[in-house]
Amino acid sequence: MKYTPSTSVFAKASSTMGADTGSGGAQGREFAWTDADFDRVQSLIYQRAGISLHDGKHAMVYSRLSRRLRDTGYQSFREYLSWLESTDGPEWQEFVNALTTNLTSFFREQHHFEVFADHLKAKSAATQWRVWCSAASTGEEPYSIVMTALEALGTRANFSLTASDIDSKVLASAAQGVYRLEALKGVDSSKLYRFFLRGKGANDGMVRVKPELRQAIDFCIVNLIRDDWPFRDPFDVVFCRNVMIYFDAPTQRRVLERIHKVMKPGGLLFVGHAENFSDSRDLFVLKGKTVYERR
Repeated sequence: MKYTPSTSVFAKASSTMGADTGSGGAQGREFAWTDADFDRVQSLIYQRAGISLHDGKHAMVYSRLSRRLRDTGYQSFREYLSWLESTDGPEWQEFVNALTTNLTSFFREQHHFEVFADHLKAKSAATQWRVWCSAASTGEEPYSIVMTALEALGTRANFSLTASDIDSKVLASAAQGVYRLEALKGVDSSKLYRFFLRGKGANDGMVRVKPELRQAIDFCIVNLIRDDWPFRDPFDVVFCRNVMIYFDAPTQRRVLERIHKVMKPGGLLFVGHAENFSDSRDLFVLKGKTVYERR
């Protein structure tokens, strides 16, 4: 695949993946779909991923899991879910992937990256930075984090980023670092030229991140509600944005406690614009707009 440095200037835009879609009413459905089926899915995804599906998600769940029935050859949700419950095989990952919504863009919630850059510059140049992006999705957020760090600290900075997600398919896409040019409309021209290669010929309209971005990131699958997080050393900064909105209050608290344990005192936690953890002041104190400091 051939790429050359990108030099274009773009206006602001965003990209989305996995928006909720569904089949609407029951008429014309390929598979029978009952309240009991939905209740089982609700229970299984909560147990497996901590995700709380509200009752308005019937159509979305039917649409996404119908694909799994076709791929596995089952003729009913009852049979498929019974088989799923009887195994601990790879289909569980496909089940989770199907029900995970990924909405992301480069430099989403721009103020976070400004705060992050100031935080990096405030420490000694010799600081060893360890950062975790806990909802990497298709990679726009982790690459935005690394671009910010390299601009703030310089290319010789001691900086590493762990980028995780529960969805294996979006992580594989993130690791490749290839995007449509239109997805970078919110990225200024200097960053485009420095950090991306632009496709030519058959790859016209595509860009790939340069090796210096990709090499700074370790991609891995992490389920936030499980206690098997693969981290040994504490993090200075954690991005956990727009994840907790899918958890109920008890699950949010458990995840926050675990994040607290893997962070250094005084470290920053960035969360989504709709997330508020004022009930966990014993763990984190609010430092700014959706930015918390680890107690």
